[in-house]
Amino acid sequence: MSFEHRPAAAGRPELRIHRSPRRRRSASAAPEGTGIVIRLPAGLDGAEEERLIDDLVGKVTRRRSRQRGGGDAALAARARELADRHLDGVAFASVRWSARMSRRYGSCTPATGEIRISDRLASAPGYVVDAVLVHELAHLVERDHDAAFHALVARFPQAERARGWLEGFAAGQLAAGTPPDELPDGGLPADGLPDGGLPADGLPDG
Repeated sequence: MSFEHRPAAAGRPELRIHRSPRRRRSASAAPEGTGIVIRLPAGLDGAEEERLIDDLVGKVTRRRSRQRGGGDAALAARARELADRHLDGVAFASVRWSARMSRRYGSCTPATGEIRISDRLASAPGYVVDAVLVHELAHLVERDHDAAFHALVARFPQAERARGWLEGFAAGQLAAGTPPDELPDGGLPADGLPDGGLPADGLPDG
């Protein structure tokens, strides 16, 4: 068993990394105090290990952000307020954070009324999350990205500002080394806010 300590730096919390020869494939991460404990198999290739550490740290920090924001219950309450304020009280079945969405900021399944928001946005400014929620809620009224849909999305006054933030977010990920094919399409996809939508809308997240 080997142990490595990495102090907090560059927006990343303190890391305590345990490498065990008894582990073959499994890796895990858990919060501990203000830091994160990571357990890895010993002998991984350096680049592979760093990618795995980045992924594990991202999952833990996003989970912390979701919890600080009140979790799914708070997100659903936020969606209800936005629906009442901007979309004439459109009804939805559920709104939840999703840890499984890497190429979409949100998804809506109109047939079931389910909306999922990528937890990559859990620490984003409130107006950005609100813009994505309004976008997905609008699909419960208009499934297609037609003029009627765009008119609904444009009711949210900070939609264009959110679009700019998301484009900058995608650019920052690219600069940090995220492969382009793992970024949400177009930063804010071509059918983005307020004159468009998010990729693969209407499909279950996965």
